[in-house]
Order: sequence, then C-alpha cells, then structure tokens
Amino acid sequence: MKKIRKYFKKPIVLILIAVILIIAGYFYFSREKKPDYEFVIAARGEIIQEVSVTGSVKPAEAVDLSFENSGKVVNIYADVGDKVTAGELLATIDNTDISAQLVQAEADVRVQQAKLDELMAGTREEEIKVQEIKVQNAETALEEAEKNLIDKIQDAYTKSDDALRNKIDQTFENPVMPLPQINFSINDSQLESDIEWQRIVIEDLLNAWGKSLAQLTVSSDLSSYLQNAKNNLNQVKSFLDKVALAINKAPTGAGTSQSTLDAWKVDAASARTNVNTAISNVLSAEENLNTAQSNFSLASQELVLKKAGATSEQIQAQEAQVEKARANVLNYRAQLDKTIIRSPINGIVTKQNAKVGEIVAANTNVISVISKVNFEIEANVPEADIAKIKINDKAIITLDAYGNDVEFDVKVVKIDPAETLIEGVATYKTTFQFMEEDERVKSGMTANIDILTDKRENVIIIPQRAVTTKGGERTVNVLTDSGPVETRVKIGLRGSDGNVEITEGINEGDKIITSL
Repeated sequence: MKKIRKYFKKPIVLILIAVILIIAGYFYFSREKKPDYEFVIAARGEIIQEVSVTGSVKPAEAVDLSFENSGKVVNIYADVGDKVTAGELLATIDNTDISAQLVQAEADVRVQQAKLDELMAGTREEEIKVQEIKVQNAETALEEAEKNLIDKIQDAYTKSDDALRNKIDQTFENPVMPLPQINFSINDSQLESDIEWQRIVIEDLLNAWGKSLAQLTVSSDLSSYLQNAKNNLNQVKSFLDKVALAINKAPTGAGTSQSTLDAWKVDAASARTNVNTAISNVLSAEENLNTAQSNFSLASQELVLKKAGATSEQIQAQEAQVEKARANVLNYRAQLDKTIIRSPINGIVTKQNAKVGEIVAANTNVISVISKVNFEIEANVPEADIAKIKINDKAIITLDAYGNDVEFDVKVVKIDPAETLIEGVATYKTTFQFMEEDERVKSGMTANIDILTDKRENVIIIPQRAVTTKGGERTVNVLTDSGPVETRVKIGLRGSDGNVEITEGINEGDKIITSL
C-alpha cells in the first residue's frame, strides 16, 4: 500500500493519469448524440370529415293571424296549446250587419236572374234587323280601323326613313357603307361606337321593313305587322336619341362649326319628333282597331242573343243587373271573411291575445299557430365550410335541453344561395329537417349539429400537424435508419379529428415525424 502511494506521488505518473482523463473526457463529451424524434406510424383506417355548427329549432310553418277589420270580439274558439286543423274557425268579431246585408244581396241575385230569364223569352223581328245593321256598321268601322292602321304603319316607315336618311345621315361619313363613321368628334368612344354600329343595324331594319310593307294589305296578319312596326320604331327612336346626345356632346372647334352643329341639332330634334309622332299614331291606330274589334264582337253577340229571342238592350241591361247583384254578394262575403280568423295550417295555437267583448284593431296580431310536426333547424354555416355541404347530407344533432347523450338524425334540405353577414363574416343559412317526428322536439330549442360531409375507409392516415407546406408543395419527414427524409406527399380528405388522408408519397408502416 505504501509502495502504491509512493508510486502515485511520482510526477510522471500524475501527468500520465491527467492526460488519460482529459482524452477520455474529450471523447465522452464530444461524441455525437443521436437526437430523439416524436413520430407516428402511418396506418390505414377510417377518416371522417364533419362540419359542426349551432342552430335553433323552428317549426316548418308559423303564422301570425289578425282580423282585416277592426271590431268587437264575439267568439273565441281556440286557446293556447289547442291543436287545430287547416280551415278551423278560431275567432270572430261582430258581423251582424254584414251577415244581414249578405242575405239581402243573395235574394237580390235571385230576383234579377228571374227578370233576365223572363226577358230571354222572345225577341221581335224589327229588333233583329236593327241589330243586324249595328253589326254591319261595326264591321265597316272595323275595316276602316284596319285601313287606318295600315296607313299609320306605312307612314311610320316613311317618317323613320326620312328621319334617318334625310336628317341624320348628314352627320355620317359614308352612312350606308359597311363601316359608317360619324363626321364629328365626341369624347365618348363607347357612344360613338354604339351609334356607328346601330347605323348598320338600322339600315338593314329599314330595308327589310320597306320590303315587307310592299305586301301589306287588309287581308294580311295585321297583328304581326303592327308588332314589327312597334319594334322597329323603338329601335329607330333609340338610335335617334343616341345621335342627338352625341351631337349635344360634340365640342366646337374640332372640325365642325357651331352653325353646323346647331343645324344638326335642329334636324335631330325634328327627326325625333316625327318618329315619336309615328309611334303615337301607331299606338292610337292600334287602340282604335282594338275598340272596333271589340264593338264588332259585341254587336255580333248581341245579334245572336236577339235571334235567340231577347232584345239586346233589355238583355244587356238585365245581365248587368245580375252581375251587379252577384258582385254585391261577393263583396259582402269578402267583408264577412274579414271578420273571421281561420287556421291556414294544421298546428298548435301558441298565442291568443283576444278576449270576448274586447275591441281589436285591424291587422293586429291576435292568434299565432305553428305546425305541430315537421320541425326544422336553421343554422348559419361559415363560408369556409359551406363548400363541404350539399343537399341530403346526413347530420346528428343534440339539443341543449336533453344533453349530449340524446341524439337526433337530421338531413340538409336547403342551403341559401345568398350570404348572411354576421359580425362582418359571410355565412349561409342552412336548413335541416328531422328524419323522424319526435314529441321531445320543441320550437326554439338550441341544437348542436355535426354534419357528416365525407367518409373514407382503409386509407393511410397521419396527423395533420405532421404535414408542412413549402413552395406550394406538401411534405412530411419520414424517419429512416439514416435519419429524417423530407418526402413530398399528396393529401386527400381532412378529418375532423385532426388527421389527414395521404393519397401519395408514403406507405403504410412508415415512421412519420410529428416533432423535430
């Protein structure tokens, strides 16, 4: 022992030991430690995509009912909570006077109809001849109205042709060439382009119009010619309006003198006046023709009635009396309906504010009814999720009133096409319908909705957090024996649980690093 201590006291030994310790420490502390990685094993499984929103239960139908007239309530037939059917009487206000007037009006109809039946018993020969003359006169008037319409249509073409070719074409260079150009400057290129293009259109219009009028006679289809004339006049008027606007916008000193512009303005105004006059004349002729046709038809019908055995004046007057009496009946029935409230749907009364003897104002909500079945849920789906949802998608809901253990099946039945802004965020109102009726569901309940938008089975799944995006490409780090390897992947469905489907890039069993 003393020898050992003596040996270690030698300087050379101490130096040698120190060197050994230094070298050992260097190799110990400088050696590379393999880093530890958090990873998951890429495995196959099921991935579900859901959208979760909150909404409220509403009845499929809900109506607020009121009287159309004010009055004193005399009867209440339903109270809050009562089940009612469509058409069922709910309440009435005093209608004694109207009911009496209705009875009197119905009796008057019977009286007037009896008088009409009596008049229809026979007609004198002299009265038939008078009516035949009326028919002839009406027919003559109709022929004159047809000729007048033809004259006005032809005059309309003449005025349109004069307005264009004699008054407006002086403002164009080569107006009938394939590419007419206005020969003055305006600071509106769009207006200038429209005018030059429409000049070509109007030229073709006038040519076709003129050719068609060459075949116009009283035996032609006047309604077709009339409609064509109105359409052509409207196009010519629109063209003239634009030309007048362009002339008024034209600046002086740009190659066109003020006197020339003034002359053009006068001609444009004259052209527009003539075309407007033509339009007025055509419309007046049309009205006269319609009146003549109506008069001829009426005279012909009256002749038929006279030949059937009744005088035209008496029958016409008495028919008017019958119609007046029937109109009175309809009027009183309509007034009576305004004193009655009936349920428009099958449902449950949720509000009843009227009391017998109370005076209620018109259009004041008295009774409310909601449908007792077919409850719906309305929810606002954010813009980011709406593309995932489609009609008939299934969903599971829970109602706050019953907790998360009670679930109901619903489906998407409607998605509003227009957005609803909520606190500046675009959302889309989505309506869900219960798959089955359930008495536990009540209007106004808060619903928590999980919409199943997609589902895939037997696909490779990894956590979403393991995927990174670089330069528009998605990558993951695969752990190999030699360390992490960055690998490009393609993703599919994004699950609601934070996982994502990988469709390309890795294989089942790969170690996917989730944290470096």
